[in-house]
Amino acid sequence: MTNQFRPAQGTEYFALLKAMHKQLKPALYLEIGSRTGNSLSMAAGDFIAIDPTFVLKRFTTFPGQQGHLFQMPSDDFFETGFLQAVGRQIDFGFLDGMHHFEFLLRDFMNSERNAAPGATLTLHDCCPFNANMTERDRANVRGRAWTGDVWKVLVILLELRPDLQITVYDAAPTGIVSITGLDPQNRVLNDAYDDLMARYIDLNISDFGATRFYDMFEYASSAAYIADANKDA
Repeated sequence: MTNQFRPAQGTEYFALLKAMHKQLKPALYLEIGSRTGNSLSMAAGDFIAIDPTFVLKRFTTFPGQQGHLFQMPSDDFFETGFLQAVGRQIDFGFLDGMHHFEFLLRDFMNSERNAAPGATLTLHDCCPFNANMTERDRANVRGRAWTGDVWKVLVILLELRPDLQITVYDAAPTGIVSITGLDPQNRVLNDAYDDLMARYIDLNISDFGATRFYDMFEYASSAAYIADANKDA
């Protein structure tokens, strides 16, 4: 079978993010795609949150000294040079913005360029559980679940960046990809960007093969990570 999906059926992803905050203790947390503030509410230190349209419902207070909200597209944020201007680097990033692979790829590239030594970047929604949810046009998606085609970013990183340490957690419902070993000086993705757009923009997961996609990695246990984080706390 060429299109067998393997759903992420581990612990719910908010629980994994909370454990990552506890384990990593980032001095600066970057979140792209904050929207209601549900995930942002887990920030335990300084943060930068980016979203074109904030509708904050859950986020009210934070224990850090600085919190910055940028209501703009993430590309525009990085073009401001804010991180360089304030002399800060990203220790932990959660990239959950627009569900088109070119946006997530640029978010990763820009975040890596501004990453602190030992930083962790995480990607959301890279593990779809059916083909329909991977449609680029959300109007064509049946139901509420929509990952878009950001699964392609995981394929690209696995193929072009073997220098990275990539772990795909089985965090329900659509996985969390954790990436370490970042290199702010690496320009492989920049150099390949135009070619990647041409190769992947019209590719769908049925033609690529869901089984082929899931054979590229093994899920790591989100429950085990959470248990370790709680044990070490």
